[in-house]
Amino acid sequence: MSTKRHAQIHRVTAETDIQVKLAVDGSGASKIATGIPFFDHMLILFAKHALFDLDVKAKGDIEVDFHHTVEDTGITIGQALVKALGDKKGLVRYGNFHLPMDETLVRVALDFSGRPLLIWRAPKDINLNKLKAGDFPAQLTVEFLRAFAQATGLTLHVEVLYTSETHHLIEAVFKGLARALEQAVRRDPRVKGIPSTKGLI
Repeated sequence: MSTKRHAQIHRVTAETDIQVKLAVDGSGASKIATGIPFFDHMLILFAKHALFDLDVKAKGDIEVDFHHTVEDTGITIGQALVKALGDKKGLVRYGNFHLPMDETLVRVALDFSGRPLLIWRAPKDINLNKLKAGDFPAQLTVEFLRAFAQATGLTLHVEVLYTSETHHLIEAVFKGLARALEQAVRRDPRVKGIPSTKGLI
């Protein structure tokens, strides 16, 4: 079993050019530059609370809007995480966390199942399409999660239990995701081989 879990991915499309370096067994250090200050803030705290060392350099068509850059960054970070985890032997696999942030409470549960799925739930009175944190559309939080889940093969459930502040809603989601991932990517010496009765995830 390799002791180092890290990866580097460079993904280029007609809309974005994204470089990601990720070390799973890190200290939470990060260097983030996406051209979207609020998104940079979210990725910095994501790395901090997941204890990942994360470098992201993203160039995208942000003069059009932020969508492509946010989505493609989610894909690229997800691809780097999959590469870093390798064969997943000894992996805890599951993680869940309730993240309180002032008036906001978010629940995140996830499984490195190999079956990508995002379930997003929020109170009916919260319409992300109408909310922003600064100039960052709140709906892009869901687009990031969906892209990340697809790229990692992650079953990901995110539920906003309650909130009254958009910035805290988004921040609690990123922090909750980070803490759930920190649990799931741990190695447990009691886990022999792949953590599945199927022998494959």
